[in-house]
Amino acid sequence: MAEKELVQKVIIPEEISAENPDKNTLVLKSPKGMIKRTFKSHRLKISLRGREIILEGTPANKQTRALLHSVVAHIKNMVEGLLYGHKYDLKIVYSHFPLTAEVEGGKVKIKNFTGEKFNRWGKIIGDAKVAVKGQEITVTGLDKESVGQTAANMELATKVRKRDVRRFQDGIYIVKRGNIEEKKKGAAIATEKETEVVKSK
Repeated sequence: MAEKELVQKVIIPEEISAENPDKNTLVLKSPKGMIKRTFKSHRLKISLRGREIILEGTPANKQTRALLHSVVAHIKNMVEGLLYGHKYDLKIVYSHFPLTAEVEGGKVKIKNFTGEKFNRWGKIIGDAKVAVKGQEITVTGLDKESVGQTAANMELATKVRKRDVRRFQDGIYIVKRGNIEEKKKGAAIATEKETEVVKSK
C-alpha cells in the first residue's frame, strides 16, 4: 500500500535567503544576521525551491499535521526576527527591599531580592542582548526563542516561593512583547494550503 505524506509550502520574502544543509535543518539569512534551526523529527523533511520552503511530513496523520503547523510557526518567527527583530520589555517591581539588576558576562545579576544577601541570576540565551535602565529591562535579538527564554529566566529567578503572592509582589515581570522595528503592513509570509500526496517509492 502506497504511503501518503503531507506537504506544506512556505514562501519567504525577497529580503530573506535560505539554505538547507540537510533534511532537518534550515538556515535563514538577512542583512541583519542569521538564524539556524534544526527540527529533530523522523517525520519531517525540509527542502528548498526558489523562495519556497517545502515541508514534507510522513505519515499523513494528525500528529504529523501538528508537527508541520509547529514548524511553520517557527519559520514565521525566524523571518519576523530577521526582518524586524524581537523585543521583550520587563519591569522591576519591589515594595520594601530595593531590587536591582545588572548584566554581568552572559548572565543578569539580580541583587537584594526580598532582602536576600545572595544574588540571583538569569542566564542570557543565544544572541539576546539585555539592557537595564533603572527599573526597566529590555531584551532584544533576532531569535524569538533566545529573547523569550532570556526574559523568562529573569522572571523565574525572582519567582516568589513559600510566600503569599498577594502581598509579596517583588520580582521582574514581562510587561510587553513586540518587535524592535515596526512591522510593515502586509508583511506576513505566505503559506500555501497543506496538501496530501502519495509518496513516491
